Amino acid sequence: MQDNNSGQSNSVWTATTSTPKRARLGESTRADVCVVGAGIAGMTTAYLLAQQGKSVVVLDDGPIGGGQTRQTTAHLSNEIDDRYFEIERLHGREGARLAAESHGAAIDRIEAIVREERLACDFERLDGYLFLAPGDSEETLDRERDAAHRAGMTGVEWLPRAPLMSFDTGPCLRFPRQGQFHPLRYLEGLAGAIERRGGRIFTGTHAESVEGGKAGSVRTADGPIVSAGAIVVATNTPINDRVAIHTKQAPYISYAIGAVVPRGSVAKGLYWDTQDPYHYVRLQALDQGGEDVLIVGGEDHKTGQAEDQAQRHARLAEWTRDRFPMMREVRFRWSGQVMETIDGLAFIGPNPMDEPNVYIATGDSGMGMTHGTIAGILLTDLILGRENPWSRLYDPSRKTLRAAGEFARENLNVAAQYADWLTGGDVGSTDEIPPGGGAVLRRGVSKIAVIRDEHGALHERVQKQEKKRNRQN
Repeated sequence: MQDNNSGQSNSVWTATTSTPKRARLGESTRADVCVVGAGIAGMTTAYLLAQQGKSVVVLDDGPIGGGQTRQTTAHLSNEIDDRYFEIERLHGREGARLAAESHGAAIDRIEAIVREERLACDFERLDGYLFLAPGDSEETLDRERDAAHRAGMTGVEWLPRAPLMSFDTGPCLRFPRQGQFHPLRYLEGLAGAIERRGGRIFTGTHAESVEGGKAGSVRTADGPIVSAGAIVVATNTPINDRVAIHTKQAPYISYAIGAVVPRGSVAKGLYWDTQDPYHYVRLQALDQGGEDVLIVGGEDHKTGQAEDQAQRHARLAEWTRDRFPMMREVRFRWSGQVMETIDGLAFIGPNPMDEPNVYIATGDSGMGMTHGTIAGILLTDLILGRENPWSRLYDPSRKTLRAAGEFARENLNVAAQYADWLTGGDVGSTDEIPPGGGAVLRRGVSKIAVIRDEHGALHERVQKQEKKRNRQN
């Protein structure tokens, strides 16, 4: 569940572009593939399938890009958030190589789509720089450079400092040919390209249930059904999960601010430090006024385990002002939910314990724009029956034995939250829950986790006291 602050966010993307909408699904229909979710993963999958001549229907209960894609800071990077030396430890040297290859291919594919479809989405190639947090050892950079080289990223190099004049980062690694773009403008362009190829997109349409098999179908809350030979669920966290995935990933909230700076006062690039949680920085040009927005993110915490959103935004602003004194007012503040997997890579492929023609894309692990594009490439190949060398690496059914410790920590952390289950609810009525907010309320012997989406619709999950106590045991 996303915290209240996320629903009240003011991201630079929503402030500079209206989120595109389409009509609701009004009657039952049929397609080769039904895609649930109109974010980066779902829209990329729909586009690539339509490009291959497949009939595609896309459903979303909000507008196009209305979920976590509009909450991103839109770094396009083949540097892994969890570091290549960690990916190599968990997935082996070949796994790290495939991770590097797939994330690099995702940036290349975005660039190719932008060029082929002539999308005006501010796509740009630029370098990325990883620098040390205070107190961190240069050994961290040595290990990461060596692991990146073993993964095939031989262009990664050590530099004495990042090209920022306002503060000396100290030694850093340069990752060449990263990228950035405006995510909502990109999705708007993809939507047009999908529709030109015969694809159909329906927004304001909530997918209520998913059934795989020969008579595959997606039933919507208003009644119409989409019958399809294959179904892709690309909704950040799967709405059709059969338990398996929820135990292998956990939701975190990450925060971002957008501060106005004079154009040209900060060198273009992607910047990350090694703090835990780490800071991530990039620029976005404003359409008018000759100014840039310096976008800075960080201050992550597990969803539901902090209530100090304003302080976290304030700490981000303080961190930024200390390093970028040319910073003017903070014009944008927002947050988004990141699904962190236990082994650092997304889950993309057939849904575990489900019919073989039901696919999921989840577990962005802080790299949603590239993981979402990888999902489009990989799922298209799987649906078309083509071999793809990344399929085992991203297989949702995979068991990463070296991640067993992280699996235990995450699930024990969840169990610890149940200790307060016998207390009263957060609110007395759903009327107290604002759009984009969430709360727990008591209903008889049960507690109900309730969220109200951006459009005012309520979504509930019931959990009994007895079940909670059993999980504590």
